[in-house]
Amino acid sequence: MPAPSASATHRIVDAYYWSLKLVMAVLLAAMVVLVFGNVLLRYVFNSGIAISEELSRWLFVWTVFLGAIVGLREHAHLGVDSFVKMLSPMGRKICYALSHALMLYASVLLTEGSWKQTVLNWDTTAPASGLSVGLFYAAGLVFGAASIPILLHDLYRLLSGQLATSELIAISESEEQVPATSTAANGNDRQ
Repeated sequence: MPAPSASATHRIVDAYYWSLKLVMAVLLAAMVVLVFGNVLLRYVFNSGIAISEELSRWLFVWTVFLGAIVGLREHAHLGVDSFVKMLSPMGRKICYALSHALMLYASVLLTEGSWKQTVLNWDTTAPASGLSVGLFYAAGLVFGAASIPILLHDLYRLLSGQLATSELIAISESEEQVPATSTAANGNDRQ
């Protein structure tokens, strides 16, 4: 069976990240319904949903870890780049490789630890919902397993010379700042 073309692979990867964003939106909506519904029931009807607090906390954890996957892929995490901007292109490449190697190591540790916690707690049930506590720890496992290929791909692009100099600073200083890649694509050179 022939390998899919680069554009087909790109569409599959984009669909995967789009589905992650959709899942995050559904989880966020479920959290809002659970928390608001529980508050409304407590103050208006003097009752409540027993599993609301526990389940909304679990949904929040899953939303954060899925959002971290999307943020890692889009290089949307916040950081300080003052030091890296002062370096030469070779220095930026070294910092990029070092930071990605450290993130890769942390992701491997997170994946290994989350796997152990998931297996260890799979037979333990949560007090309010009765769900397996292993599902809670599986969020870290999913993040770790998804972040490792992203980081390896970024390192591959660095080592193969596919990264532009503007991509060597892989963070955003501000949430309001427009990413450099989208301004370059639009022909807009404002800073």
